[in-house]
Amino acid sequence: MKITGNTVLMAGGTSGIGRGLAIRLHEAGNRVIVAGRRREQLDEIVAAHDGIDAELLDITDPRSIRRLFETVTEKHPDLNVLVAMAGIMIPEKVLGPDSLELAERTVTTNLLGPIRLIHGFAPFLVSQPAAAILTVTSGLAYVPLPITPTYSATKAAVHSWTESLREQLRDTSVQVIEIAPPLTRTTLMGSGTDNERAMPLEDFLSETMSLLESQPDAQQILVERVKRQRFAEANGTYDQVFVMQSGRAS
Repeated sequence: MKITGNTVLMAGGTSGIGRGLAIRLHEAGNRVIVAGRRREQLDEIVAAHDGIDAELLDITDPRSIRRLFETVTEKHPDLNVLVAMAGIMIPEKVLGPDSLELAERTVTTNLLGPIRLIHGFAPFLVSQPAAAILTVTSGLAYVPLPITPTYSATKAAVHSWTESLREQLRDTSVQVIEIAPPLTRTTLMGSGTDNERAMPLEDFLSETMSLLESQPDAQQILVERVKRQRFAEANGTYDQVFVMQSGRAS
């Protein structure tokens, strides 16, 4: 993926990693459209960053995705990059009374949302001469966090789906890239800006942008901090990492 000169739709870009990447891509010389549910956050981003556009999107609603496609492709017929950032992360107790509702909401947002979004935009993107689809998974796609079982499962599913998407689009103009962040200092599940166990957001963004620039043909973008999870099974450390993430002594 070229790092500049694109027209990028950042779905789920109103906070955290999505917002940070949208701003970094804008600063790198790309036209960026941020999409999200909360109008006040979209307005704030547009006001603070001249040249960024914004559109409303409820990724759990197929009609909203369709409206977004029609609006963005009409306004920006040169759209060539889609970033599917949507995700919610909620602790679950499987024996709890609300666990099934939380699980279903997580699947609808984190898995069905990106799948529907990519289905909506992929036929358009394959007509562009140099295009890219970026999915966002997590280190938890490779070693799950037991207190967020459905979140971890959806990220594993998005990884698997991304692999198949890449193969199906292999002979098209669309590059498919997976970004797999580690625990990062955002508001996701209260990670917070002062969590010493989490990677500082600006450090993650800088390393990610550097990797995108230095590895234009990359299939995965893996900062150093996430490699312990990503390669745990191959390295024989899966059980150790899983026990650590469960919060119990090995």
